[in-house]
Formats: sequence, C-alpha cells, structure tokens
Amino acid sequence: MLDINKIRSEFPILSREVNKKPLIYFDNGATAQKPSCVIEAENHYYRFQNANIHRGVHRLSQDITLAYENARITIQKHLNAKYAHEILFTKGTTDSINLVASSFSRRFLKKGDEVIISFMEHHSNILPWQNLRDEIGIVLKVIPINNAGELLIDEFDKLLNSKTKLVSVTQISNTLGTINPVKEIISKAHQVGAKVLIDGAQSVPHMAVDVQDLNADFFVFSGHKLFGPTGVGVLYGKEEILNDMPPYQYGGGIIKTVTFDKTEYAGLPLKFEAGTPHISGGIGLAAAIDYVNAVGLDKISQYEHDLQVHATDQLNTIEGIKIIGNASNKASVISFVANGIHPMDIGTLLDQQGIAVRTGHHCTQPLMQFYDIPGTVRASFAFYNTKQEIDYFVTALNKALKMLN
Repeated sequence: MLDINKIRSEFPILSREVNKKPLIYFDNGATAQKPSCVIEAENHYYRFQNANIHRGVHRLSQDITLAYENARITIQKHLNAKYAHEILFTKGTTDSINLVASSFSRRFLKKGDEVIISFMEHHSNILPWQNLRDEIGIVLKVIPINNAGELLIDEFDKLLNSKTKLVSVTQISNTLGTINPVKEIISKAHQVGAKVLIDGAQSVPHMAVDVQDLNADFFVFSGHKLFGPTGVGVLYGKEEILNDMPPYQYGGGIIKTVTFDKTEYAGLPLKFEAGTPHISGGIGLAAAIDYVNAVGLDKISQYEHDLQVHATDQLNTIEGIKIIGNASNKASVISFVANGIHPMDIGTLLDQQGIAVRTGHHCTQPLMQFYDIPGTVRASFAFYNTKQEIDYFVTALNKALKMLN
C-alpha cells in the first residue's frame, strides 16, 4: 500500500487553495505536479553547479557534465535500454517525434513509402507524418478503432505490407486511456521489415517500460508528465538505427572536426544534441525517475487503476454522463460528455470548486470527429490523488450539472 499522506506532503502545490477551496488536481495527463526532490535538484544546479557541459576543463563544468551523463544513465536503466548513448535528450515528446520524422525520413523514406499511425494519436504524432506526406509523397495510413476506443488489430494487419517503413503509435491514449498492445504491434511490423516508434508520453508515468522487451526501435516521452521539469524529454533509439540517421539540428556540440570544406560529426548521443541542452531539466528528470522508482511503479499502477475504477463507477451513476472510451485495458484517464452541455462550461464550474480538469479536444481532433462530439471533460489521475477527491469531484460535478441544465 502507498502512504498517500506522506506522498502528498512531498508535492508542495497540493497544499494550496484555488478559489478558496483545496486544490484537487485531475489534469495529470496534461502535466504532472513535481515533488520537492525534483524542485530541489533543479534549484541545487542553479545555486551550486551552474556551468555548461562537455566542453569545459574547469571543475564546475566537469562536475555538471558527470551529473548530466549520470542522469542519462538513470534514464537508460529506467527504460532498460542496452546503452546509455541510445538515450537522447530532447525538449519533449513532440520534439522527439519530429527528430525521428526529420532524420529518419532523410535516410530511409521516399515517395510511395508507407507510414502507419492510429486513429487515437495526439496531433504531435499526426502532423509530422502529414508534413512528410505533403513534402516527399509518403503514404499515410491509419489504424481504425471501435466504439470502445480500442485499435482494430485485424485491420492493422491488412495495412501492413512491404512498403511499410514505419509504424508510429501511442502506448496509452491521452484522451481515452486505452492501453494499446504495442508489443504485438511491434512484432507484426517487424515481420514486414518496418521500424516502430512508440509514443510513451502517457505510459511512462504510470507503468514500467522495458524497451528491449518491447523491441521498440524508438520510444519517446516527456519529463513534465513524469513528475519532472518542463522542456525536457527523451528519445530512445536503437544504436544501429541512430548511427544511420543524419543529425536533426546543426551546431555546437555535435562535431568532431569542422573545416570550411568538411565536417565530421560526433558519435552518439552528441550527434543529435546540438547546442546547450536543458541541463537542469535533465538533472530534474533523473530525480523524478529516482522518486517514482522509490515509490514503486507496480504500486503506482495498481493504486491508479483502483482510482480509475472508482471514478468510473461513480460517474456511471450520474444521469446524462457518457464516458468516451471504455477499453478493456485502460489507464487512469477518464473522458466524458454530458448531454447538451459544453465541456468548457463544466470545467469552469469545477474550477470554482477547486477542481482542475482538462476540457476540449485534447489534441486529438480526429477522435472527436469519430465520436461526433466537440470535446470532452477529461479527469486524469496520479498516485497522489485519492478516492476522497474523486467523491468530492462527483459531488461538485452533480452540482455543476444542476446549474447548467
């Protein structure tokens, strides 16, 4: 069992009030709150360690270079990557996907090649591939879903062929909470020679991920959803694939030698990390990973599952509420609509009760079109949330619905 009182005491923001009500934070799918150890890690860097990395011979630079590279090793171990240099620091999930779309396409994609995504993808995993379709003429295919919000794997099988070069899918839907069978998807894609990118933005905060067991070619996530800093993220890529990809951006830090005639690039991971990185972000992300591992990801997963089940049961008692996404395998995300009421109106009244939820299309407009709705109210839970908060949320929701009907 988790010591919830102790955990909540370690997240300073949870002690504040909103509109003279205790804050209830159910917007973890957008960004998670930060424990004191993460805040202190970043603060410590700026107070006592601030220097640039890799190129300095002075003590501060050497010390922070070691700390930054140790952060990379922490992430490597957390994902069970084979090598630390397979871990690339980026600005976040969006940046990671764009890196792959840009660099992978320049080496491996040409007109007529096919990329497969799914119907439940975040816009960040749609737009880069649409851009490649428009720029170089790739063919973009989409795995359909059923009304429960589950991928139709039989239809995915029909999309795969020798022209398929990349499959890029989310492990957990940020809107539906659906947990996709990504290991099966990877295996099937590899049978036709395709590479696979897994968007782990919503999965890494809630479950253990083993990239070697999945056999993923690329895996991406953002620090801020994993209780870490904003503006930092990770791209894991298999060594042999990354070695064959050209740099994404060009500048300081990615070179061995430069002349006006020719440049020789550095090896992994530096080849993909041009410029001064978000050093404190990398340090803070490692602190966040150490924190969730100390709590225990298995305990976190089970606790959050219990929250999701409790919230689902409670919401199903409210007349006029319809949950969007009822997959049999689901994470701690619940999206819902109320008959005849705009989601933003509900979110506004909940905010007056101190409850933070997300309203809108959640950067998944194709999903909204599939369900023929303008948007949803989304409540997304973390391990510092409680059933008591859910009960208060349901009471506040009932109150809001009565005011709006």
